[in-house]
Amino acid sequence: MRKSTLRALIPAFALLAAAPLHAIETEEASDEAFEAGAPAAPATAQPAVPLRAEADLPLDPRFSAERIKADISFFADDLLQGRDVGSTGHEIAARFVAQRFAALGLVPMGDMGADAQRGWLQRITFQKTEFADAPAGVEVIGPKGKSAFAHGKQVMIAASANEPKLDLTAPLVFVGYGIDNAALGINDYAGLDVQGKIVVLLRGYPAGMPSEEGAHLSATKAQMAQAHGAIGVITVATNASAKVRPWEKSVQTAFSPSYAWVGPDGKANEGAPGIRTAISVSDEAAAALLEGAPKSLSQIRAEADKAGGRPKGFALKASLHAFVQSKSSRVTSPNVVAMLPGSDLKDQFVVLSGHLDHLGVGKVKESEPADKDRIYNGAMDNAAGTATTLEVARVMAADKAGPRRSVVFLITTAEEKGLLGADYYANHPTIPAEKIVGNVDLDMPVLLYPFTDVIAYGADHSTLGPIVADAVKPMQVGLSPDPMPAETIFVRSDHYRFVRKGVPAVFLATGWANGGAKAFGDFLAHTYHQPNDDMAQAWNWRAGARFAEANYRITRAMADGATPPLWFKGDFFGATFAAQAPKAERK
Repeated sequence: MRKSTLRALIPAFALLAAAPLHAIETEEASDEAFEAGAPAAPATAQPAVPLRAEADLPLDPRFSAERIKADISFFADDLLQGRDVGSTGHEIAARFVAQRFAALGLVPMGDMGADAQRGWLQRITFQKTEFADAPAGVEVIGPKGKSAFAHGKQVMIAASANEPKLDLTAPLVFVGYGIDNAALGINDYAGLDVQGKIVVLLRGYPAGMPSEEGAHLSATKAQMAQAHGAIGVITVATNASAKVRPWEKSVQTAFSPSYAWVGPDGKANEGAPGIRTAISVSDEAAAALLEGAPKSLSQIRAEADKAGGRPKGFALKASLHAFVQSKSSRVTSPNVVAMLPGSDLKDQFVVLSGHLDHLGVGKVKESEPADKDRIYNGAMDNAAGTATTLEVARVMAADKAGPRRSVVFLITTAEEKGLLGADYYANHPTIPAEKIVGNVDLDMPVLLYPFTDVIAYGADHSTLGPIVADAVKPMQVGLSPDPMPAETIFVRSDHYRFVRKGVPAVFLATGWANGGAKAFGDFLAHTYHQPNDDMAQAWNWRAGARFAEANYRITRAMADGATPPLWFKGDFFGATFAAQAPKAERK
């Protein structure tokens, strides 16, 4: 597949739904991380037909292809109705996982019960926020008068979970990319007064910035704006981001509900509570914001197109009136948490995680036949990752010699809503947070071919890279570099929530060698987040067993190593989130 074709599919490979707008982390867990200025790295051409047959690859007989198939078949059954958050189908699936953990003799590590004993489930309350039946949009008051733009047409304004009747008017300031990071020597707010104002910023990050660092900065722009006193954020597309995700595509999700976990204070969690409104705008609305400004939208975009281009900020002559009303309801959904106790290092914890939820059942559309398949079974995404975790737990629990460090098996909910189950656990762990030493997350292994390599997204940041490489080498499986670094997969799945708590973590996937590139491309083009992600695909069940073996080996290596996983010295993420933690020399 041509690189340009693959890149066109990459926004679908978000591994999660659009960002929860009420969380006000304006670019996190959404396609924006794929829209940054850095060009996509070309994928190495791979053969469509595998060079090595599945039967030629070794497999530890303890790992069962039939068991992997049986578990995926259960999770992906139509009767579970797509395992949406808060649904009966997801509850059934979670209880199935819990009973499997119980049968293995693991220790429950969910919520504490009234009897002072822990159960298997960590129950989470989520607030679902939808748009009320009322006008929503913005008015731009500029030098030439007032211009009105409607939500779902020229603008998209967040429905706030904690401010159901938003009516806000404030001056505007353009702040370039809106990035402030001392480690990288960037402060787009220098010399600008944004106190009590709404900032207008460019989507993504400067061309040429390392992709994963840039994606993280994009994900936290609202917090940066809040730190400088801003009360709102407006995002304007660059030329590069508009090519990847045109406005016409973005606006299709304008009325989708958003979710947030509810904290002990009874309020929906917000990444930047001081940011009262988050808005994305079309070119028409962006031009109105910049009316009378020192530079036009086209001039700003041309500067951003250049390598390292960082348009400077300036006060705008316009102000903005934003208004939206929302309605909220609450649902609950559980993580499932179990532990295999360690031995001499049992007070340190390795976490193996995967999400159980998927997208549920699609709405009936008048243009479609009544019998159209509308169940999003989520077989590969992520029944496969959950089944893998169960198989690793089964084999590890049967080992005569247990692991040195304790191993936590975490099956999360609400990944598709913005990594929310993992975020809740990272903020409310049922083990001492400071004792979590590493995480491997399993999300959507494509089990359609005899894989001969794995990709550990984020392997370059910590000793987890060498740990993974050494662990799978006896299987005749290699560790390949990220085949699409510009797409910043490292910040796109549940493990990123552990990274932000200072925990070395990787997201593990089957690799692109031996026919994998074509298998992935075809899956993304025709199956990802579609009802046909089901049991009718051409599964390679033995590859599923080998993927479980690979993760078993990796987990045991993390649990048994003389030292826990460590961030590399000088690594951006280690320095940002674990500044005082021991570091390893990069070899």
